[in-house]
Amino acid sequence: MNEMLKKYVFLEKSTDGIAMITINRPEAANALSRKLLEELNICFNQLKNDSGVRVIIITGAGDKAFCAGADLKERKGMNDYEVKQNVRLISSTVSELEAIPQPVIAALNGVAFGGGLELALACDIRIGALEAQVGLTETSLAIIPGAGGTQRLPRLIGRGKAKELIYTARRLSAKEAESIGILEYVVPQTQLLEKALELACAMAKNAPLALIQAKAAINKGVEVDLATGLKIEELAYNALIPTKDRMEGLNAFAEKRPPQYKGQ
Repeated sequence: MNEMLKKYVFLEKSTDGIAMITINRPEAANALSRKLLEELNICFNQLKNDSGVRVIIITGAGDKAFCAGADLKERKGMNDYEVKQNVRLISSTVSELEAIPQPVIAALNGVAFGGGLELALACDIRIGALEAQVGLTETSLAIIPGAGGTQRLPRLIGRGKAKELIYTARRLSAKEAESIGILEYVVPQTQLLEKALELACAMAKNAPLALIQAKAAINKGVEVDLATGLKIEELAYNALIPTKDRMEGLNAFAEKRPPQYKGQ
């Protein structure tokens, strides 16, 4: 297929509010080419403005790689200026993923190295196949993580462990990654999407505006002191008080029935 015509990002939406993003470049270990990054940005912008989407899952095509990071074959032909632009594009794409208001689950079907792991670190929850491996391997290539890895990994697992992994460029098994908190769950590959969908469904049945405000309160609150964080939480809570969904939750509880949330 002509490289310009091939589609590298697939988006599927279910009727229960769950969207599935699939990075579709398995022949290149789902590496982040410029075209793939452009498609991801279009996808992220579409989803963040879609009130019908309550939870998002992102995964990779094939059974070898979630995403192997930057496309090093493509980068080899770039000059210094083009490399800087490419690194900025990867970094801004990862930040766009993190900024999506709905909860995002990364389902790591295979290796997630360099920018691939940085992409997963921008998600809210990470599930890995037993066969997966993860690592910020950039120092072995005479560079450093450039799409948030030096910032997000220490915040997730602590400074000392993050420094060890970045300085050594070590590749972790899925079980090792789970043991230090990079992954929340590890399951056999055949059960990966089933587990991701199970979690997504458990989230999607709850009030979508509450999910958005909870995510905002957590993500913004962890970056500030406790007093400021508590004020952020209060503002997020107050934003939900006038919503129709809050009243629906109270009525459903009183009537002993499942709530029917509409994101209003």
